[in-house]
Amino acid sequence: MTPAERANRLRTIAFALGFDRVGITHPGPLTRSAYYRAWLDRGHAGTMGYLKRNVPMRESPTKLFPGLRSIICVAMSYQRQEPTTSDAGSHGRVARYARGRDYHVVLRKRLEQLADRLRDTLKEPFESRAFVDTGPILERELAARAGLGWIGKNTLLMHPQLGSYLFLGELFTTLELEPDPPFSDHCGTCTRCLDACPTDAFPAPYELDASRCISYLTIERRDDIPEALHEAMGDWVFGCDICQEVCPHNRRAPLGSDPDLSADVTPGRVPLDQLVNLRSGDYRRLTRDSAARRATRAMWQRNARIVAANAARRSD
Repeated sequence: MTPAERANRLRTIAFALGFDRVGITHPGPLTRSAYYRAWLDRGHAGTMGYLKRNVPMRESPTKLFPGLRSIICVAMSYQRQEPTTSDAGSHGRVARYARGRDYHVVLRKRLEQLADRLRDTLKEPFESRAFVDTGPILERELAARAGLGWIGKNTLLMHPQLGSYLFLGELFTTLELEPDPPFSDHCGTCTRCLDACPTDAFPAPYELDASRCISYLTIERRDDIPEALHEAMGDWVFGCDICQEVCPHNRRAPLGSDPDLSADVTPGRVPLDQLVNLRSGDYRRLTRDSAARRATRAMWQRNARIVAANAARRSD
């Protein structure tokens, strides 16, 4: 069977499993690796020290997976309808990606099923390893090279029909598969995502200073959040969707169809008084089966106190 024929079989299986997009790329060094090193040197990773580890592996995937011949990249939409509410003063907002079942679990299981079905179909041995926002890889760069979309000005992977509310996953394999061509940039002259960011986390188009990003502040930063950024956090207690909400591509994107990713595991708005006084049992129930557990109970409380102070300031 030729690499092109294997790739066609792969796509048929992947779409049958519910993946919204699938693409293939070669395992060669990534051209954006120099940008990544410069991004780290500028301190834009904040306190995320793990991003500074294993940089050579991030730059060259073959160092992570010996015998690697192809990288299968997949995407699943988590776009959902946000209800219109008037509880901004009493509730904190949760980013859409953390609302459904933990995407790490959902996509990894689906990727493992993809590998199993591919083995049954091809009837030839191969090695594989699944990644879902794990491992020292530059997944957005790989996804863009595999033709799943382009990296937008807000540094997220963007697709003209599906937008940027996308979970990404990768299957490294020793199979030889025909690669897909990369996607062209469709951002044009639009700067809505850059202009809308309340913390000025974008020093330039296509560059994110994560240390100022609300998602980083509420989810990754373990110590106190700088007071100068408190008011700009608005009512976000976990993550932030602002740069995605204003994107024209997202406004016309269809809702995600996967029942696990569309489930209401974690509410989109949580009462602030509940969060400020969050008990251990309540925290476990709030974050069960959800990526929202990335933030500790103390961090949820910290974020809620800041949002509550913002609400009180607005009401004065």
